[in-house]
Amino acid sequence: MKNSILFLRRAALAITATACIAAGDLALGQDKAKISNLSFDELPSPDLPGTKNKSFKPKDWLEVEAGITIPAMNREMKESGSLDRVLVKWYVAIEEKSSGKPILMTKDITHINVPIDEEFYTSVYFSPNTIKRITGSDRAAKSKVKVVALEVLINGVKVAEETSSMKSGWWNSPSLSRGDRYPLLNKYETPFKVYWWDRYAEIEERR
Repeated sequence: MKNSILFLRRAALAITATACIAAGDLALGQDKAKISNLSFDELPSPDLPGTKNKSFKPKDWLEVEAGITIPAMNREMKESGSLDRVLVKWYVAIEEKSSGKPILMTKDITHINVPIDEEFYTSVYFSPNTIKRITGSDRAAKSKVKVVALEVLINGVKVAEETSSMKSGWWNSPSLSRGDRYPLLNKYETPFKVYWWDRYAEIEERR
């Protein structure tokens, strides 16, 4: 674990870029979006009602979620009370058993019908099979997640970012291995799609 943390710190030190919020059309005072309650949780596979029961032992999913509040940043946003689209870019570094080093997994989620001045939640998930491939275990060990970050964009403008640790921009380091073969999933791509509906923002689905 110490080697993994040291690896990430060295990667973060290689980043020299700084993040900034563009002014443009979103410049109304100093208000910016706020990110809170960034957390990890282990969730057993749900036993959905309404179908024939089968004997199985539920395995763990790993959920990462965060709350987001977007204030009215211009007159149009204030009058409408909602946004058509908000892009959330997720970055998760998790320790890979085979290499002993963190790999970076990413997920872009477009939320639609997003309320203004009201907290909503966004989340990503590791499936049980992905967890086993990465860690070698059926258990969703939260300790394997080294660092998590997300960026919030409106019309291509970044209005907020948050990271669980490390310096901002660690996810841009070229020395981090990318884990495209290990998919992160949005809520609609999991059995949890119908759960806690009003807690989460709607997700734009491909047609």
